[in-house]
Amino acid sequence: MISKKIDQKLIQLGDLHHFIMRFFKELFMPPYEFKEIINQCYEIGVKSLPLISLTGFITGIVFTNQSRPSLEDFGATAMLPSLIAIAIVRALAPLVTALIAAGKVGSNIGAELGSMKVTEQIDAMEVSGTNPFKFLVVSRVLATTVMIPILSCYTGFVGLMGSFLNVYQHESVSFISFFDQVFETVTFLDIFQAIIKAAFFGFTIGIVGCYQGYNSSKGTEGVGKAANAAVVASMFLIFIEEQLVVMIVQAIRG
Repeated sequence: MISKKIDQKLIQLGDLHHFIMRFFKELFMPPYEFKEIINQCYEIGVKSLPLISLTGFITGIVFTNQSRPSLEDFGATAMLPSLIAIAIVRALAPLVTALIAAGKVGSNIGAELGSMKVTEQIDAMEVSGTNPFKFLVVSRVLATTVMIPILSCYTGFVGLMGSFLNVYQHESVSFISFFDQVFETVTFLDIFQAIIKAAFFGFTIGIVGCYQGYNSSKGTEGVGKAANAAVVASMFLIFIEEQLVVMIVQAIRG
């Protein structure tokens, strides 16, 4: 029984590898679905802004409130902007954005492609001469890979604004003084690390959501399973990638 489950997981990993290789093959082959890519960028990026804005703003406020007591014990509240900048730019902005996107975007992609699979719309696209993989999968994975880093930068900005309002309320630090400390602390490597990490997160969300939806089982139950599996698998892989990137960056800094 256990060996059978292991075999199923190994087969699934093989299918996922084949799916990823097919994505890179289709990526560079014409025709290019620019219109659909732009449409997916709008669906993934613009429509996620309200949720991302609220989450990023609250993250900045909450993390500032949680960090202040620890710094007050050492009389180092003046270092609060620097601490917040490092935490938000290096880790919180890309991670929070990716987790929100995994729940919202990943589930949408899994459910959308799963429902198309169940209703045989994907088969109908093949019959009509359209390449469903390029139109449905490549466009969505490209859109998530591009938009998650952009959303991550936006989340970082909103989070820092929330942190500034909190710091201003308690310490009366000016806007210019706050962001002077922020830009003195944050390095180019921090920004580059966050963008690259967010791009990997975006690719993971897109490819996992598309894989689960594109290969969902027949029936309406399969649509729900595809959406749920897309979210769970994406979040699990995001945390693994986060740890790997941190280890690599620490090795570079060392």
